[in-house]
Amino acid sequence: MSTGTFASPTAWPDSLAPDLLRLVGAPTPYLATDLDTVAARYRAFTAAMPWVTAFYAMKCNSSAEILRTLAAHGSNFEVASIGELRTLKTLGVDPATVLYSNPIKPPDHIEAAAGLGLWRFAVDSPGELAKISERAPGAAVYVRLRVDDSTSVFPLSGKFGTDVEDAYDLMLLARRLGLRPYGVTFHVGSQCESTGAWRDAVRTAGELMERLRPEGIELEMLDLGGGFPARYRAGEPTIEQIGEAIGAAIDLLPYRPGLIAAEPGRHFVAESSVLAATVIGRELRGTENWLYLEVGAYHGMVEPAQAAGGWNYPTWTSLENHADLPQLPFTLTGPTCDSSDTFGYEVSLPATVTVGDVIYFGSSGAYTLPYATSFNGFPPPTPIFVGTGR
Repeated sequence: MSTGTFASPTAWPDSLAPDLLRLVGAPTPYLATDLDTVAARYRAFTAAMPWVTAFYAMKCNSSAEILRTLAAHGSNFEVASIGELRTLKTLGVDPATVLYSNPIKPPDHIEAAAGLGLWRFAVDSPGELAKISERAPGAAVYVRLRVDDSTSVFPLSGKFGTDVEDAYDLMLLARRLGLRPYGVTFHVGSQCESTGAWRDAVRTAGELMERLRPEGIELEMLDLGGGFPARYRAGEPTIEQIGEAIGAAIDLLPYRPGLIAAEPGRHFVAESSVLAATVIGRELRGTENWLYLEVGAYHGMVEPAQAAGGWNYPTWTSLENHADLPQLPFTLTGPTCDSSDTFGYEVSLPATVTVGDVIYFGSSGAYTLPYATSFNGFPPPTPIFVGTGR
């Protein structure tokens, strides 16, 4: 759960500064996104790692405006389902340029994706290879390794990934099944906060590459996966620091695959957005001050409710002279009848905040709208876009 003083909005886009958001006439709740910031984050990523081809992980925010912006700047895409691939196709994205990195896929999704022209699929088990060989004969497969993700906010290794020895066996099995042993991938965990995680993961991928070489298999792709962090609070490594660590690790590989891929998601879009929600109730529960908002865990704020180590969105209010007002710690909760929509504890806000005031949450462009529902009849935030994305 989120605790402590949420940060001031220093990382917010200038176009979404609190003073400007107070003038927005749209009813809350809304998620305002600056497309120019999305474009800037893409450019910064490619400048830091010009030898990497970016495949945006569209699951974190699949708004058409964001997808078009990234496509216009040359981004490729990664999908987790046939539904996501069909969305991309309607926007003019060639399925042959897309990676399908969900390691466990419904058989009919595999067949449908292959039918649209997608030819690269992630695997981490013999069962998945069997499905792909039957539904997409001759397809290229890349194996997902299990790596250390303990320095991330959201570890993922419990559900996916395999070790080097089993990955070796899977690539040999893929060849026997008539598939193309194409690459290796990993995921250091969502919002990874250590450059060393990528360094160590690339080293592990190199072990697999070395093991396969005597078998006549040289992998064509190293996929660095996702986990590239956005700025929420001080301490996240910069993309330049991450790029330097990855580049040094790649130089030590037994050979350099022709394609170095990465699947940034949060890093491209989180800082581009601000979520605005109105206070609908303020109550004193024992000694705790509670604020009830239009949104909670069911309406876009599930990540702060899930994060075991806390989650500090940059936070501001619609109150004049916010920074100069006396502060109190508040518990932040949503509008539903379910207490599990509570997502913030001891959040420092002006002591006078009350019903009708608006709370702004910065760096909220990732995993808010995709997780939002209309539970209890309360609507999710309305998306609003500013900027051209050029």
